[in-house]
Formats: sequence, structure tokens, C-alpha cells
Amino acid sequence: MRSNITLIGMPASGKSTVGVLLAKRLGYSFVDVDLVIQEKTGKLLKEIIAEQGTEGFLAVEDRINRELEARRSVIAPGGSVIYGEAAMAHLKEISTVVYLKLSYRDVKRRLGDLEDRGVALKDGMTLRDLYNERVPLYEKYADITVDETGCTPGATVDRLRRIMEERIAEGLQEK
Repeated sequence: MRSNITLIGMPASGKSTVGVLLAKRLGYSFVDVDLVIQEKTGKLLKEIIAEQGTEGFLAVEDRINRELEARRSVIAPGGSVIYGEAAMAHLKEISTVVYLKLSYRDVKRRLGDLEDRGVALKDGMTLRDLYNERVPLYEKYADITVDETGCTPGATVDRLRRIMEERIAEGLQEK
């Protein structure tokens, strides 16, 4: 049984909020990979994007995620982690990957300033374009999908905790 849980999803889908709450309820550590990137590079995400461009940032993100070591942790990578095949292969190897699914309307409502948040947008790309590009990748990598429509972070955590407990119980029965 993989001892970690990785939360993937669009910016503002609640990866950090849900991740912290879930970690507390499970007695796990919480790893915010955006903060790990900032710590390892000594720069804010938006500074990395400004200096190295979107592709440069994605290369940094992929490297740090594929080298990530964690045990009994809830991991919250940035929303663009799904562009890094090596990173996603590593995260799937060390964790159960959970897609926090949010409608485009809810993403748009929750998001503030995209640039300030360090969202990796290619030139000329709209939020709708980004959403349409990423959703199939989130679905591809997810072991579990949790639809957050109409849910508070607490309700999402309750649903996810039940799913994880059922999986653990099933894993114990298989042995």
C-alpha cells in the first residue's frame, strides 16, 4: 500500500486547504510542493516564470516533484504538475493520486490574480483554454476522482477520508 496521497487539480481546487485538513485527520504530514520549489530555488513561483518562462518553470517543477521523498504525507503539487511525465510517474509510484474535480465556473470564481498565484499559462492562453487542456490529464493520472461541486473543503475531506479508509480496509482484506 502506498503510504502517501497526492492531490491534483486546477489552481483554486483546494489542494492545499483540503490537503492540510486531510493530513490532520489522518495524522499525516502535509507537503506543499510550491513551497518546496520556492525553498529549493530561493525564488517565488512568479519570479521563476518571469526569469525562465513557462517551459523553464515546468522543468524546475518536474525535477523537484520527481525527486520528492515523503512518507505518510498528503502531497499538494502545483496544478501544472501533470505536464511532467517523470514527476507524475514518481508521484503515482509513491502515492495514491486524487483528482479534486471542480467545474470551470467554480475555478473561475475562486481564482484571483493568475500571475500573482504563479499559474503557468502559455502566451495567449485563457483560463478556459488551460482548463480544457488540463482536465484530460488530471483524469488520466487520477487513481480516485472527487467531484467538489457544491462541497465545502470539510465535506470534501470527509468524502476523501471515507474513500481512503475503504481502500485501506480492502487492502487489508486482500492480504
